[in-house]
Amino acid sequence: MVPTWRIEAYVRAGAPVTAPVTKFGGQPVWLSEPQWPVNDAWDEPMRFICQIELGPVLGDVGRDRLAYVFVTHAEHGDETFFDPDIAFPEEGANAVIVQPGGIYGGSTLPRATGPSLYHEDGTEAEYTVRLRPDTDPDFRPQHDHGQPPPDDHDQYWDQITGDKIGGTPAFFQGDEWPDGGPWTLALQLDPNFQPFHLNLGAAPTAFAFVSPDAEQGRMLIQDT
Repeated sequence: MVPTWRIEAYVRAGAPVTAPVTKFGGQPVWLSEPQWPVNDAWDEPMRFICQIELGPVLGDVGRDRLAYVFVTHAEHGDETFFDPDIAFPEEGANAVIVQPGGIYGGSTLPRATGPSLYHEDGTEAEYTVRLRPDTDPDFRPQHDHGQPPPDDHDQYWDQITGDKIGGTPAFFQGDEWPDGGPWTLALQLDPNFQPFHLNLGAAPTAFAFVSPDAEQGRMLIQDT
């Protein structure tokens, strides 16, 4: 079994969240020098999505460390722009940066603030989360889903789907682990059913991963 924390609710922040806690939107709470990732193809800073406490995900190895998740994303009102490379871990259109002491191979700027989440109406979005501890079954390769007992696939799928911190990834387009693993799931998110606006595809699920030594991360998106 794999520990996981279900995201039961997003709690809108009444003031900027400046503590090193799991949150979505606002501005990153950097634990060391700022590393704002840049999409070199567009020469633009990426949009900050969230920061994730890694202690619950990695235990003592992740204690006092955060993973910061960024993605190339349109400004409010510009729905004509969409970069399909956001789906891939190695195309420079998304980023997971770990601090302190993490390794990130892409371009960064030493800026503390930048583009962040917004609501449908363009207003700034910042949320903490209410989490519920749970467990997921161990990862089962897709070619094993139909192995005995043959009637438990739906139960397995129901257990691993949904928005969560940690746990077992609910891949639905092949077992698409990023290269260079092993990797531990840090975040699984369906962006289409959130209080903030995040266009990552038609019916996507976003996955953010961190290495077990808490030194680096990757992001990928599966979409129908």
